[in-house]
Amino acid sequence: MTARMNEFDQPIGVALPDWRPVPLPPYTPMNGAYCRVEPIDYVRHAEGLFAAYREDKDGRNWTYLPDQPVADRAAFDAWMDTRCRSRDPMFHAIVDPDNGAAAGIAGLMRIDPRVGSIEVGGINFAPRLQRTRLASEAMYLMMRRVFDELGYRRYEWKCDALNAPSRRAATRLGFSYEGLFRQATIYKGRNRDTAWYAILDSEWPGIKAGFEAWLDPANFDEAGAQRAGLGDLIAQMRAPTGQQEA
Repeated sequence: MTARMNEFDQPIGVALPDWRPVPLPPYTPMNGAYCRVEPIDYVRHAEGLFAAYREDKDGRNWTYLPDQPVADRAAFDAWMDTRCRSRDPMFHAIVDPDNGAAAGIAGLMRIDPRVGSIEVGGINFAPRLQRTRLASEAMYLMMRRVFDELGYRRYEWKCDALNAPSRRAATRLGFSYEGLFRQATIYKGRNRDTAWYAILDSEWPGIKAGFEAWLDPANFDEAGAQRAGLGDLIAQMRAPTGQQEA
């Protein structure tokens, strides 16, 4: 961002005289064309999530999460209870409206209304949800709530620096890489270097346009295959006028 100079000829940040703290996210659902994102609830979501997570036979979905795989129903119920009780992170279930079953979760966390910063994390999508329109639209709906409904300035994504799929997903979804925090934490008895990504409110309009172009039914052929990739469309929409990518 452009700096300005103070009376001591020192560079300082852009003035924000009209900034006011933003609201906390509400506990209300977000409805899309392909999915629903709902505040997590044991009664509505436990059966679907338990069945969906059992499709991950070898537990590889849990490698970069702080929790161990839920091996049985008792372990799952304990895991589910902590997520239903949590307020930060504020967990949401990703629901397929065709069958009403949840197939993954994502949380809004590190919520700081005072400065307008919030993170999406704790993402655990079952195999059936991964690489689907539902999964991508869920991320879009959460971004739209944060920026359009609530007016946040910054939306963060963080992951283990060794988690290549998460890093690819962040880039595809429009997040910009901001750096590596070395030895940021310890989990599961091992070190974690954390890769930081973010989207700013000034970047959101182009990213939103890219999502909406990708989600348009016309972007998919009769077999459901995409005609243009989400990352490519976001890059095109974010490029300066006259410099759109081919």
